[in-house]
Amino acid sequence: MQDCVFCKIVKKEIPAEIIYEDNDIMVFVDVKPVAPIHLLFIPKKHIPTVMDLQEEDAVLVGKIQLVAAKLARDYNLEDRGYRLVTNCKRDAGQLVYHIHYHFLAGRPFQWPPG
Repeated sequence: MQDCVFCKIVKKEIPAEIIYEDNDIMVFVDVKPVAPIHLLFIPKKHIPTVMDLQEEDAVLVGKIQLVAAKLARDYNLEDRGYRLVTNCKRDAGQLVYHIHYHFLAGRPFQWPPG
């Protein structure tokens, strides 16, 4: 947890372009974007992976969804849409072990991805 880059961003030890912040979550611009709009949503509470979520974290995860919808409206994405993705563990591509959600928008996406 002491070496967690996202915890350091929450503590303002590492700069980030913060888009939204409240007592529970932070949203900032991804430094390696894969879409015209690429934001990262993180809980301020350190939770390594989705597998580590507890019942008491349900409200926190729900709040992330609600803030994603709010920011989608702020970015005028109601009609075009967006993708909200989380990776869990190494084989899924999780590089930072602090749960986070990638908010991707501004271009069409394929399904299945690839």
